Amino acid sequence: MSDSSEHEEEKELVDNLLENDDETQTFKSLKLCDELVEVCTSIGWKKPSPIQAQAIPPTLDGQDVVGLAETGSGKTGAFVLPILQKLLEVNKRKFALCLAPTRELAIQISDEFRTLGATIGIKTVCIYGGVDMMEQAMQLAQNPHVIIATPGRLVDHLEKTKGFSLKTVQFLVLDEADKMLDQNFQVELDKILSLLPRTRQTLFFSATMTKQVKKLQRAALKDPVRVSINKKNKSVDTLDQKYIFVPKLDQSTTLVWLLNEYQGKSIMRPLKHGKKFQTQFSP
Repeated sequence: MSDSSEHEEEKELVDNLLENDDETQTFKSLKLCDELVEVCTSIGWKKPSPIQAQAIPPTLDGQDVVGLAETGSGKTGAFVLPILQKLLEVNKRKFALCLAPTRELAIQISDEFRTLGATIGIKTVCIYGGVDMMEQAMQLAQNPHVIIATPGRLVDHLEKTKGFSLKTVQFLVLDEADKMLDQNFQVELDKILSLLPRTRQTLFFSATMTKQVKKLQRAALKDPVRVSINKKNKSVDTLDQKYIFVPKLDQSTTLVWLLNEYQGKSIMRPLKHGKKFQTQFSP
């Protein structure tokens, strides 16, 4: 298929999804169980985001899914919720593996699993570089339900941690696949895919669909359902991005102050109190 025909196919898919977007959809209408619907309500999720509305039903039906989604679109919930529902059904250890390109995203995914799975006893482990491998190996030995990892550190454990394998993984998520390939994780991804069971369900999320991403998609998924919510690959309109100028000598001090002052918060907005650094972390 030519690039132009693929572009037309993707455009038609997006247009159809936008036309069929149902504002009355609820998490209950997506066939999520009552426990997860209650959790969504308790954290203030009133209705599913477009990517959640499109990706959750085929995932619950056991299909592989390719999702093209903007930053801040709610795509993490689009795979966390169905994984949790499947775990409620099967209750298997080392059931799901979620790969992310950076430790920051891995931590974000881990936090969402903890938030949405707090009431149902889901155990997770988050694996990334810069942390003692022995400590991580001990966490892996406890057989968590979900492993969230960066590709490089996961390969380190596959090669060096005795007894650790991916043989029981039945659910794979590749999040921000384009960024993983931009960071030259192709070799690590190939190794990980070779060690996973052939019979598994795979979800694949990316902001862009490059030739490299398409090649990885063909290697990782089988007859996937394709969903998309963005006509242009950009951040959502409601994501407010800002920066501040700081003298080089003060950069580390400023960063430490910000992280300590607004610990545990992730979105940045201007201060309203006239302080020196006009940036603030807020919920």
